[in-house]
Amino acid sequence: MLVGAAGLIGYLVFSPTEIFAPPRIVSIRKGDSMTTAARRLAQAGVVRSQIAFVVYAKMTGQAKRVKPGDYAFKGGEAMPDVLTHLVNGDFMVVMVTIPEGITVRQIGERLEQAGLVCENEFDDAARTGPIVSALGLGPLGAEGFLFPATYRFSPLANTDHILIAMLGRFFEVLTPDVEQRLFDLNLSARELVTMASIIEKEAHAPDERPIIASVFYNRLRLGMPLQSDPTAQYSLSGESQHAAAAVRIPSAFNTYEIAGLPPGPIANPGLPSIRAALYPAHTDYLYFVARNDGTHIFSRSFADHQRAIAEMKEMRRANPPPP
Repeated sequence: MLVGAAGLIGYLVFSPTEIFAPPRIVSIRKGDSMTTAARRLAQAGVVRSQIAFVVYAKMTGQAKRVKPGDYAFKGGEAMPDVLTHLVNGDFMVVMVTIPEGITVRQIGERLEQAGLVCENEFDDAARTGPIVSALGLGPLGAEGFLFPATYRFSPLANTDHILIAMLGRFFEVLTPDVEQRLFDLNLSARELVTMASIIEKEAHAPDERPIIASVFYNRLRLGMPLQSDPTAQYSLSGESQHAAAAVRIPSAFNTYEIAGLPPGPIANPGLPSIRAALYPAHTDYLYFVARNDGTHIFSRSFADHQRAIAEMKEMRRANPPPP
């Protein structure tokens, strides 16, 4: 009888299951017990016995090493193979890289391309959804607060899961030291990311971020319009506009038309631009104009700025950019 029981256990543990077509997905949640995980695996047919899997996992000392995630099983595996997947964390992931300086709408496009969520669904949730409302991010929503990074999402992740992950990464940046710095600068978190987003769109050379920040802070202090082309080009609808035309179109974001910061961020800035907004350089510059290589000429007076513009126009005539 013992031999028969041992044979049955050996069969249940070491005999592979049939091949599945399509693969079967089993979700192991954080905090699930081994019994719960084994039940889901058995219900999906991934293991032949819930009890045998629990016993095997405990006997091998790996019952508490299972990692949560969504797993896809193709079948044809015995319990040791299945347990190895769970312990190694071989769960399904979709990697999405969110670069610095893109908008909510552009993030939605990337997520849709990755097959995670519908762009319009994400845009609505990030603008007016319950999560951003609960965080008090209205009426403009999560623009500016979605931290640029490379994320690993489950293919089953929904819009709320994705928003929570991105917002969570941003709020990790708001350490007590940062909050103290905001107090010293008399800035709110929204004003910080608004300034950082403008720096992000204007700066192409990393070393220039604090200098560009100083220009904008100097202008704010003197009551001068920021006159930033990227703010005028920003549109909640996502429609891109050429700078030369955008600066003549009245808008709450057009800093040629309004004084002070626009009502919200124009993109989602990365950490270097946030740091530049927190710790600008100490300069008396009020103007800058772009060179062909992405760096800028900074000026203290309008007359110097006019000369810099003339210099750059002459340089571009002599060395036109390639078509």
